[in-house]
Amino acid sequence: MLKRALISLSNKENIISFAKELKAMGIEIISTGGTAKLLKENNIEVTRISQVTGFPECLDGRVKTLHPAIHGGILAKREEKSHRDQLKELNIQPIDMVVVNLYPFKETVLKEGTTLEEAIENIDIGGPTMLRSAAKNYHDVVVISDPADYDKVLQQIKENGEVDLKTRLQLAQKVFSHTAQYDAFISSYLEEQSGKKDFSKTLTLTYEKIQDLRYGENPHQKAAFYGEIRPNSCSITTAEQLHGKQLSFNNINDANAALELLLEYKEPTCVALKHTNPCGVGSGEDLYTAYKKAYECDPVSIFGGIIAFNRKVDQRIAKEICKIFLEIIIAPDYDEEALEILKQKKNIRLLKINLSKADREKDIDVKKVRGGILIQEKDIAMIDPKDVKVVTQRAPSQKELEDLFFAWKAVKHVKSNAIVVAKDQKTLGIGPGQVNRIWAAQQSIQRAGDRVKGAVLASDAFFPFSDTVQAAVKAGITAIIQPGGSIRDQESIEECDKNNIAMVFTGMRHFKH
Repeated sequence: MLKRALISLSNKENIISFAKELKAMGIEIISTGGTAKLLKENNIEVTRISQVTGFPECLDGRVKTLHPAIHGGILAKREEKSHRDQLKELNIQPIDMVVVNLYPFKETVLKEGTTLEEAIENIDIGGPTMLRSAAKNYHDVVVISDPADYDKVLQQIKENGEVDLKTRLQLAQKVFSHTAQYDAFISSYLEEQSGKKDFSKTLTLTYEKIQDLRYGENPHQKAAFYGEIRPNSCSITTAEQLHGKQLSFNNINDANAALELLLEYKEPTCVALKHTNPCGVGSGEDLYTAYKKAYECDPVSIFGGIIAFNRKVDQRIAKEICKIFLEIIIAPDYDEEALEILKQKKNIRLLKINLSKADREKDIDVKKVRGGILIQEKDIAMIDPKDVKVVTQRAPSQKELEDLFFAWKAVKHVKSNAIVVAKDQKTLGIGPGQVNRIWAAQQSIQRAGDRVKGAVLASDAFFPFSDTVQAAVKAGITAIIQPGGSIRDQESIEECDKNNIAMVFTGMRHFKH
């Protein structure tokens, strides 16, 4: 039988109606500070916490509920005679329900200009302690941390005079999930404020569900999309969807891959992508030219894919891209005429993403493995053109060098083993995900077709043999960029020199598994 409820809230949503229902059932309400004041203003009789503890709230409200009269009343096991005897001896009354939510730490630190001191003051101490105490003793105490649960609890009390054990356990689990996230967010915030750079001995990641997804990579897999509590404003998480169906699991994964590649380029650029691999990349003086270059790389594979732009999409581009079926368009903005044209396609997803605030320094890469995770810094490194090492007798021309670095940015985002053939700031052939580097080279050269003459080639990792250079020679490629570092580098260098091919080493590889 529920006789006493302790209510202490930051989020006071729907508490008036809930408290009135409790009082109507004859349940005594104990309350603190602002919550007690609000309830009294609404003619709900409350017992102040200081009346229960015999001790005033103090230290600007930092200490209110941290008292044996409170935690003894919550933690006492009702079936234990020794516990009941101690409560009687100490004159402690049991508390049968705890309704608590926490200081708004997240909301505080998300505000622009919040100081460390302000954030610290919004770290709740008494709230998590009461919640955890009540959740631990869920057999005897109903614990509510979410206003969404008020109606369910009231309904059960009205129908059965009690809250069933299954519901109590679910409410307790919800508490520990809530306090775990709360503490994890505080920890990550303080870690950031302290300037800590290395990986911690323990790792707790916290995310909030954005939405349930229809399914995962395949229809038989359940899936959901979670976001960081403080996501980068340049992300799929914060993208504004202007049109189209809900994003799927694969849409989100592919869109993120397109965005990561797009961020490598400053000049007007279009990225076409399928199954997380680029199928075309083009840069030009204007976005329309960039799109045509990306499209021409692989007009077949782009069908049903994703296109991302780093400039505003205009009417001319919209008319052009409406000629083919696409899943998603990503851009920093669209003009009104372009939106009107694109929205005629019922199912196309239009995403607007702020590319100007891509703070990539804080990004981490997490990969799940059976029994653990791998974590690393995001691969945001990009070598400066002036720092490459020319290793052949012939140095690349300025145009070749520009194409080499265009291709180097693209190959970084192709699954390993990866080769990209490019010319005139556009990809001609992309060879992704092969277990043998020569196969990737042959694939990219074959896809380039007759356009390969005079093109350049980029490799994400070094050449273990000279066979890739030999394939480049046969195709008519004139310059190569690769990390170098193989014990057989000299063989590849000599092969280039024999055929007047320029080759540069970056000293940096870009595996993408």
